[in-house]
Amino acid sequence: MSVFTTLSFDEVAEWLGQFNIGQLVLLKGIAAGITNTNYFVTTTQNKFVLTIFEQNKAEELPYFVDLMAHLSANGVLCPKPIFDQNQQALHQLHRKPAMMVSCLQGSDIAIPTIGHIEQVARELARMHAQGANYNAVSINQRDANWRNNTAQKVLSKLSLADQELLTNELAYQQQVEYSHLPIGVIHGDLFRDNVLFYQDKLAGFIDFYYACDDVLAYDIAIAMNEWCVHHNGADIGSFDQEKAHAFCIAYEEVRTLSRAEHARMHDLLRLAALRFWLSRLHDFHFPAKGELTHTKDPNHFKSILQQHLVSL
Repeated sequence: MSVFTTLSFDEVAEWLGQFNIGQLVLLKGIAAGITNTNYFVTTTQNKFVLTIFEQNKAEELPYFVDLMAHLSANGVLCPKPIFDQNQQALHQLHRKPAMMVSCLQGSDIAIPTIGHIEQVARELARMHAQGANYNAVSINQRDANWRNNTAQKVLSKLSLADQELLTNELAYQQQVEYSHLPIGVIHGDLFRDNVLFYQDKLAGFIDFYYACDDVLAYDIAIAMNEWCVHHNGADIGSFDQEKAHAFCIAYEEVRTLSRAEHARMHDLLRLAALRFWLSRLHDFHFPAKGELTHTKDPNHFKSILQQHLVSL
């Protein structure tokens, strides 16, 4: 979440006229995140999140709207799309696709405990289970082609050692077979700033705009690379096997992992680290311009990848 498209109070107040959600009271940009423009919209009735899609095309967006509507209707903790008086959720602002969702109560957790991690794992498993009943399909925009193209774009910016690490991991991942693993709806970006807690109880997952159909265990690997590291102390940033074990046990309370998923988990952890190292490298070397933007350190996921390589 960021602010690349600047909105005024008056134009949003006018735009809200097509909804039955009260009058605009407060408009505040959200700096966290790196892809879309986001604002908190507070009205006389409630608080919402307005998103302007900076990269997605309009025809891609019904997948996300309908997915969040499906998941929330089936008990998964996530935002609900806000529909206007004509039952439309997708609109345009500044000639870009835009939509609003409900604003969940709570905030993200900087230093999660095992208890927090277990709640995230169970809810992720519930999301995967409910996603099996969702009929729409969306391909992963950050697939192997994206990885290869992004790597070529950033490679000349890297040290020789990092070039070698990147090219070796790309070559390794190209020969790993994942197609036999269970596929379904994944969140694709389940970082701490996309998970809210209220009084230590999980309030929900947000920012579903990387959701797609892909290997379910890949979604687990993305989450574990974020949640199952040391967040304080001397070992900060290093992968924590105890947390990873707790994550998997909690996940399997809801959905059992197959032998093949267990067997490929280490490769998927490497793949997830590679994907986010690449995206952060791209954003670091080719930053987007915006009013409020937030670029994350690419070296974090380089370190996570290197740790997975050492643990072979």
